[in-house]
Amino acid sequence: MKVVIQRASEASVIIDKKIVASIGNGMLVLLGIVEEDSQEDIDWLCHKLVRLRVFPDENNVMNKSIQDIKGDIIVVSQFTLHASTKKGNRPSYIKAAKPEIAIPLYESFKTTLENNLGQSVQSGKFGADMKVNLINDGPVTIIIDSKQKM
Repeated sequence: MKVVIQRASEASVIIDKKIVASIGNGMLVLLGIVEEDSQEDIDWLCHKLVRLRVFPDENNVMNKSIQDIKGDIIVVSQFTLHASTKKGNRPSYIKAAKPEIAIPLYESFKTTLENNLGQSVQSGKFGADMKVNLINDGPVTIIIDSKQKM
């Protein structure tokens, strides 16, 4: 399981010209799922994500977590995070989990994240054509892969 975390001063998700998720200060989390992923990956990533100190303190040092600032999160499924570009010029998405595996894991990720954060998490819609707007604050963008814990 892979996430791209982007610190946001604003972010939103639009589906069919309607805003389905919108936050101010917080994180936009892009989530990629592979077939081997499990609840163990979810638990580890969610724990890490809510404690990640990427928000500035009073000295403008990245020393506060999303919990500390009581920020919001939007989670967006993104199978393209597992694209392979080793051969040719057309990315292969063979590593990305099929919907019958990915959807339950995506839903579990959102629920686990909410439980870790102690508040609701907004999201896009799995498999939908989404327009994602972001004002990346910093910019701060961090990639975490649950298969590379060490």
